[in-house]
Amino acid sequence: MNPRVANIGGSIIREVAAKRRPGSIDLGLGEPSLKPTARYLESATRWAADNGLRYTPNAGEPELREAIAAHYAYPGMSRAANVCVMNGSQEAVFVSVMTLLDPARDEMLVVEPAFPAYAKMGRLHGIDVRTVAMDAANDFAFEPARILNALTERTRLIVLCSPCNPTARVVDRATVNAIAGELERRSAPVYVLHDEIYREQTFTGDAGYFAAVYPRTIVTNSLSKSNALTGLRIGWTIVPDDLSDAVVKAHAWVTSCASTFAQRVAAEIFSEGALREHVAWYAEHRAKVVTALEESGLRFIPPQGSFYACVKLPDGTKSLEAAHSLADRHDVIVIPGIAFGDAFEGWLRLSWVSPISDVREGVARIAAFAAARKPSASAPV
Repeated sequence: MNPRVANIGGSIIREVAAKRRPGSIDLGLGEPSLKPTARYLESATRWAADNGLRYTPNAGEPELREAIAAHYAYPGMSRAANVCVMNGSQEAVFVSVMTLLDPARDEMLVVEPAFPAYAKMGRLHGIDVRTVAMDAANDFAFEPARILNALTERTRLIVLCSPCNPTARVVDRATVNAIAGELERRSAPVYVLHDEIYREQTFTGDAGYFAAVYPRTIVTNSLSKSNALTGLRIGWTIVPDDLSDAVVKAHAWVTSCASTFAQRVAAEIFSEGALREHVAWYAEHRAKVVTALEESGLRFIPPQGSFYACVKLPDGTKSLEAAHSLADRHDVIVIPGIAFGDAFEGWLRLSWVSPISDVREGVARIAAFAAARKPSASAPV
């Protein structure tokens, strides 16, 4: 077996989520609870009945690529040629890392806490992966000095997700500008991969986007979170001209092309400008979640984006142990912070897409669990 594969661990997230039982309060997987809008699927089905489901060009249907490029209109990346349609955003990250980085020379810097797939993908390709942790005392806000000070002469790619999975922090414009300005002054090129998968769940007016100001940006995104289509597996990259042909070449050998049916669904969504169709629901639900967290007495990070909230466990409590105990004894599914890097040990990630009554009850059970784990408690739970 390829030792790179053998040395990569399984998913802690899936390990804990698999403990869900009928009736469990599920605050685990990062998956919308809303149903997708049926008419996009129905329209794509009618199209397929009339036209079949043949291969598309490797990079995707030109109509869809044009729509994606025009929707974001990033400077220097606003043409169809800058877009490659992928089988979800994870393929988009996988192909981007594989295309850009030379295992013999380059290094990848992942900003943590972070979704574990980024580092695992890099290591699967034989890339040296380093991480830089944001500060818990500052609620894990993106700090330009920490990120820039972690760069080495070999750093070729910085990877970050904003809105962030797991912390729900959003990188602001000043931070983006500070990082971009410093990178522009470096003699060796450094790219930024900005995973925008939670872009439509942004609850602050000061969100920064690297592709708007920094020409060496790779954007990955999909319709999974914005339109409740996680199982459809449709995403894309938006890349500078110097990477576009190579990204398409790598994607073509990985998977030939994205699902033709999924591309038709995406084309329908973009034609109606419907990527923000669920925004109001998330904003309203978030407000109720924040109220529940405030009333719980738990320390939490106010969510600026995504559909996560993170709560602090009592000092010394291991997050994986806590997540298993909450699942086994309290029937609440949460994700341990250690899944997102050592810096996030002692925290839990809550996905708050369940009905608000379930979220409130889940938060109450977590608060009771945490209270019983404090040093003053007479017995552990």
